[in-house]
Amino acid sequence: MKLKELESCLQQVDGFEEPKILLEQYPTGPHIAGCMLYTIHNSFDDLENKLVADLGCGCGVLSIGAAVLDAGLCVGFDIDSDALDIFKRNVEEFELPNIDMVQCDILSIGSLYTKKFDTVIMNPPFGTKHNQGIDMQFLKTALSMSKGAVYSLHKTSTRDLCRRRQMAPPFGLLFWYMCIVGEASRLSHGATQSPELNTA
Repeated sequence: MKLKELESCLQQVDGFEEPKILLEQYPTGPHIAGCMLYTIHNSFDDLENKLVADLGCGCGVLSIGAAVLDAGLCVGFDIDSDALDIFKRNVEEFELPNIDMVQCDILSIGSLYTKKFDTVIMNPPFGTKHNQGIDMQFLKTALSMSKGAVYSLHKTSTRDLCRRRQMAPPFGLLFWYMCIVGEASRLSHGATQSPELNTA
């Protein structure tokens, strides 16, 4: 699937009807979601036939994109039942059999899903609404859940903190900076690879 086709598909995903600001429910746009997933799929082969978790999935744009790109199964996790209701409607609209969802507090998962997923994708809350550091807590949870790679969207200001806190191999981290669309790197075993992104 071409990037433009993926973006066009993701434009059909319904978003939040009444976003909850304290939960930082800002939609992941189809362009950013498309570029992120296209890169994960085509540069790193971390979606097709993989067991994928989407933490803080909201209305499901990343999960749906992963499923469209032939993830074996994508499981979305979110605390908000309203968001999951929209997610469920989106899944039904797309008729995707390879998606499931779990309502839970990501920060209270504990060891229930340790090393259960091949790949974790997420656009975590950034910690701007009286919950400073929640993005790092999401990242820590993602790293514990993945036996492969973690791909996470972060603010530019947390870039250095993310890099300092990256975990030891075998984890790979793709840091995607909202303010620098097109800059992506996958950190694994101390090396940095920068894929060519065509975001046009």
